[in-house]
Amino acid sequence: MTVHSSSTAPYHRDQAWQLLTEWTQSESLRKHALAVEACLVAMAEAEADRLALDGSGRDALINLYSTTALLHDFDYERHPTSEEHPFVGVRELERLGWPESLRTAILGHAQYSGVPRQTHLAKALFACDELAGFLTACALVKPTKAIADVEVAGVRKKLKDKAFARGVNREDVVQGAAELGVELDAHIAFCLEAMKKRSDVLEL
Repeated sequence: MTVHSSSTAPYHRDQAWQLLTEWTQSESLRKHALAVEACLVAMAEAEADRLALDGSGRDALINLYSTTALLHDFDYERHPTSEEHPFVGVRELERLGWPESLRTAILGHAQYSGVPRQTHLAKALFACDELAGFLTACALVKPTKAIADVEVAGVRKKLKDKAFARGVNREDVVQGAAELGVELDAHIAFCLEAMKKRSDVLEL
């Protein structure tokens, strides 16, 4: 793999956001990327604490999780089929020199890709992707449309309601928490808290 100098490598959040907005016009898809980012950054902070990282090491880990979240669906609007997404996007990311760990995690978030989720980053992306979308849906049916009014018990109840947010794969939500080795309620609470902290950016 080619090693790019830090001055030219597009590894930072600003470049990730620019690429996302270039490929994605849908406001809801952009908001989804931001919701997943909120969850993944919180996951990265917890992982950095666990690994006792500080300084540049901590910043690099958080940046990796942030950019992976923003780019996981960046090709979806142009290439929504399972034959193309996320494969087209990952090829573009490889061409642009984005890290292999980011690209592998993005491939792994699609069950049908056949790419195993072996890193904490890959497991975290898979665990937060569908759930972030579901938590957004739970917020939007509140009279206030506010994530602050969403509670774990309500989320669990709605997960059982197959008519609610039909596009969300419940099995992926459950499997995602299991792969991270956390209880589902704890995972929901963690992601809820992460999204509440960024409610202004998410407009929830």
